[in-house]
Amino acid sequence: MTDEEMEPWLCKLMACDACPLRREGNRGPTRYSGDPASPIMFVGEGPGGVEDEYGVPLVGPSGKLLDKALWSVGLTRDHVYVTNIVKCRPKGNRTPTLAEGKFCADIHLQEEIRLIQPKVIVCLGKVAFQYFYGSAASIMRNRGKWIDYNGIPVMPTYHPAFLLRQYGHELVESKWQVYYDFKAAVDKATEAAPDFVFKSPEPPDLLAQYADMKNSRHF
Repeated sequence: MTDEEMEPWLCKLMACDACPLRREGNRGPTRYSGDPASPIMFVGEGPGGVEDEYGVPLVGPSGKLLDKALWSVGLTRDHVYVTNIVKCRPKGNRTPTLAEGKFCADIHLQEEIRLIQPKVIVCLGKVAFQYFYGSAASIMRNRGKWIDYNGIPVMPTYHPAFLLRQYGHELVESKWQVYYDFKAAVDKATEAAPDFVFKSPEPPDLLAQYADMKNSRHF
């Protein structure tokens, strides 16, 4: 799958106004970032303020932390596929509800998975985890435990925003847990696609990369 082959889906996504989130004062749906040919897909929760400006997921403070975590396990953002359960920013930067996550994901994420055909999915945070899990459950009790989603192995772990709220010993422990979760996902993806290149020599500057898209987005 290439960026060009993703265009028909992107056009449908950008025109979407199927749920009330689109009318909560945001700039419209956000797309994916990274490589559609990647065997590993990262799924976050929903866009924040910076993501709403730039039109791509996880490019604000949480995204910077994600970049560091990816680098620690031999990944860079240009060699993985990153998306969100919810495509439009909820008003007040709140966490999307599970119902909002399911409604949006059933329309858009399902199509992304069909197009990308990832070998491994990493879900970041409660909303993403519970969508793949299929019911309400604790991310803290289930992170690091593989679940199966229609034949695709899914690794639940913490969202970077959760780490930004941690301090001291709890922060150190949470970072190590995310590291091991990411490492397990990379190992499984590498086993499934041994010839794929997962890392560039330097992490990409995502804000510079998507500056033109930012300038084209408006309320």
